[in-house]
Amino acid sequence: MYRKAILTLTALLAVLGLFAVTATAQNFPKVRELRMDRAIPPQGKACIECHKQESPGIFADWAMSRHAAAGITCLDCHQAEPGDQDISIDHEKYYSRGDLPMGEKQYFVPIASPVTPKDCSRCHPDEAKQYAKSKHANTIEIMWKLDPWLNKGMNSDNERKTGCYYCHGTILKMKDGKLDPDTWPNVGVGRLNMDGSLGSCTSCHTRHRFAVMEARKPETCGQCHLGPDHPQIEIYNESKHGDIYQAFKHEYNFDSAPGAWTPGVDYRAPTCASCHMSGSGNQATTHDVTERLSWETQAPLTVRPQDFKPFPSGTDWQVERDKMKDVCKQCHGQAWIDSFYGQLDKAVEEYNEVYFKPAKKMLDELYEKGNLDNTTFFDENLEVQFYELWHHEGRRARMGSAMMAPDYAWWHGFYECKHRYNHFMEEARHLLETNTKAYKYPDFPNTGGDTTRPPAIFGNQ
Repeated sequence: MYRKAILTLTALLAVLGLFAVTATAQNFPKVRELRMDRAIPPQGKACIECHKQESPGIFADWAMSRHAAAGITCLDCHQAEPGDQDISIDHEKYYSRGDLPMGEKQYFVPIASPVTPKDCSRCHPDEAKQYAKSKHANTIEIMWKLDPWLNKGMNSDNERKTGCYYCHGTILKMKDGKLDPDTWPNVGVGRLNMDGSLGSCTSCHTRHRFAVMEARKPETCGQCHLGPDHPQIEIYNESKHGDIYQAFKHEYNFDSAPGAWTPGVDYRAPTCASCHMSGSGNQATTHDVTERLSWETQAPLTVRPQDFKPFPSGTDWQVERDKMKDVCKQCHGQAWIDSFYGQLDKAVEEYNEVYFKPAKKMLDELYEKGNLDNTTFFDENLEVQFYELWHHEGRRARMGSAMMAPDYAWWHGFYECKHRYNHFMEEARHLLETNTKAYKYPDFPNTGGDTTRPPAIFGNQ
């Protein structure tokens, strides 16, 4: 009897001890382990094992992505076909070096550094098609058709590379078996890739996480849409939409599945993506940011998108406005929406008729009568004044009106349009009345950028 009691007590202590060990163990974090069990080929595993050591930041980003969860590896995006122009020659050399992890010939796969929308289209065909016809993808063409800095060579090639091309995109080229450093690295939205595709999905879905949540946040759009000429992020932050976002963004569900991000459920007030890209109401998600627009507020003279000569949209502005109104209806009543668009249309009309058209008429007269010389732009004060009237103040006025930011619509917009317009007209009339030629800046700095329109975009001209 005594012995039986001892055995029972011992067993009980053993069980309690096991519970104690288990409970204690629960307090220790488990070592995270990435298991690659989804039929990943040996070459794909080799990429992962190598980059885990050589570039742990890239590996960590990928490991936390939905791609990794779905068994999508480096090869699915970076693998090139034999004969592709952008194959990395340096990467091939790794497979003949025994001192590198997985550096063996058996793991060799041709790799291209740039991942293009054509590559992404293997899994995301609809998104790639929508993006290809957007202003984002075609922004190099638009830029060259509009911009006097490029067409007149009034800045340097490096100023363009570090500024203009960073957002608009470069035309990728190879040089001595490598990507030309004058064109790469670059993730501009309109980049022309060597496979003929336009753009870079990582402009908005940064590699190697490719998170949809990142593209839904206004800060992502604000990488390029900011500053004196198109301050959309500043305008958004001033607006009621931006104010609500800043106050409640910690409650937003940015990780909602693609196509399922719902106003009133996942977020309280829209971000840039909510209005211009995300599915809402009866509107499907789109990667064509040209959709839902009823005015081209970035153009010198505000026109309907289908009438924008540098890049006609091929859409009907009334149909697109109705799409945007449907998005607005998710949070606003019809009277509110209609009144807003009435104010926007009036702002556009006043900009066109009161400011732009009279100033453009005066500029043309000055050129016609020889008071201004149009062979080189920006070397005369009135050319700069006219440019900033539409490209700076005029854009801010229109965009501020379109996105409900009163300070940008008035103080940074129409208020400054008035001053710019008055100074422009004062000097213009003086030149005409005195039959005087405008003063030219004799030492305009750092010009000489190539004025040849890219043949890859425009053909040989």
